[in-house]
Amino acid sequence: MFKNATLFRISPDFALPDLADVQEAFSRLKYVPCGPQQEYSLGWGPPRGKATDPLVEPVAGGLIMRLRSESRPIPASAIKQVVDAAIEKHKQETGHERVGAKMKKMFREEAVISLQPRAFSRYSDTLLWIDAKNKFLVVDAASFSRSDTVITFLIESLAALPVPPEILVRPLQTMMSATAAMAHWLVSTEAPNQFTVDRDCELKTPDEQKSSVRYSNHTLEIDQVAEHIRSGKVPKKLAMTWNDRVSLVLFHTGQVSKIKLHLVVLDGVDGSGDDDEFDTDAAIITGELSALIPDLINALGGELAEGGDL
Repeated sequence: MFKNATLFRISPDFALPDLADVQEAFSRLKYVPCGPQQEYSLGWGPPRGKATDPLVEPVAGGLIMRLRSESRPIPASAIKQVVDAAIEKHKQETGHERVGAKMKKMFREEAVISLQPRAFSRYSDTLLWIDAKNKFLVVDAASFSRSDTVITFLIESLAALPVPPEILVRPLQTMMSATAAMAHWLVSTEAPNQFTVDRDCELKTPDEQKSSVRYSNHTLEIDQVAEHIRSGKVPKKLAMTWNDRVSLVLFHTGQVSKIKLHLVVLDGVDGSGDDDEFDTDAAIITGELSALIPDLINALGGELAEGGDL
């Protein structure tokens, strides 16, 4: 649960709507599997994973949701093969050597119709946590494109409520970029408060050549790392540990991936796999993130509000 974190700030006056209203509104936008001729489907799925479970789970004064997408792409090579066969058959039947663009377009449309029912499905589930208390929104995605899809669908879903809440969502911005901060930590060999620098990082030149250096399971407190940065390479990602409790990888975009809880956090947790496991996992991860995120913001120089400093 929440292996990645793309962070957003929500409007300070946002208040959670009535849970029953949210459940009802989201049920009208529930995920439905693709039909035979359908290439894409998007909708809410139960966070617990069982079809009969609720689509929205309350956790510590916030909400956890899961957006599911299904895509059924047809390989371009398969379409080309069917179209080429149709063109060749048309030439033989008509005796014409040339086939017009309009005819080729028709053959392609017919190929897609014939191939779509046989296309394999690809599924993607993305968790979303609204921290109503601290006014954060966390998307379990390592790409902004996926996060944008989730946020857009969320806002559209909330707009369908009987009384739509006022919610403005923007990417979390900090005074210092993650790139500049990571470069400072690596050159000075001084990690920010509550964090330690681990043994993995990637440095890359910002020019067209994109020359890169990767360190894996290697000490980073060496002159060579600082020299790479002084010569123009910039950190793209850096493995870190927060408070000896959570390990993560910070990207130059400010996103976080490979979130892993340490044993000290999980000590005493019952992993029996029963229905209470979701509640326990959700409470633990949201509790850790609600404390980690402010420390990460501080490590990046504090938060930059829209239009100025906070």
